[in-house]
Amino acid sequence: MSRSIHRLLSSRAALAALLAFGVLAAGCAGTSAVVSDSRYDFGPPPQTAAAARLPAVKVLEVGAPAVLESDRLIYRLSYADAQQTATYANSHWTMMPSQLLTQRLRGAFGAHGTVLTGADGVAAPVLRVDLTEFEQVFDSQTESHGAVGARVTLTQNGKVVGQQTFAARAPAR
Repeated sequence: MSRSIHRLLSSRAALAALLAFGVLAAGCAGTSAVVSDSRYDFGPPPQTAAAARLPAVKVLEVGAPAVLESDRLIYRLSYADAQQTATYANSHWTMMPSQLLTQRLRGAFGAHGTVLTGADGVAAPVLRVDLTEFEQVFDSQTESHGAVGARVTLTQNGKVVGQQTFAARAPAR
């Protein structure tokens, strides 16, 4: 495995931070009554410190299961029925969470190197992220946390170089 691939894999801490940021954004829905339709995104991108340049990488569109292919904010009342999810009636993402994460990942990697899409004909490592969880979980009627889960796969020349599963939780307001 080349040195540049090792550097790319070592950036998984950056991916974990991005996923944790998604958890925090999920908590923005809160529990207060909403009178009108509210739209949420992840806010402005975080400021990144100067770092070593990464090799060019193809960052594919983030994949997600059908239940997450919506702009609806999902929540779960784990204290009542942990098997059931619901959505907020008047709170939505500005676009699907997978699209928001795709933008944020490409922006984060772009700050440290060249980012390509899957359609680019350039030979480069391919980063694929599959979102597995993106919801607010109520542990009680007064306490909740945002939860994000994803599987990240890096391939080069059609071969898997590395794969990591991330799960992040953060208290919600």
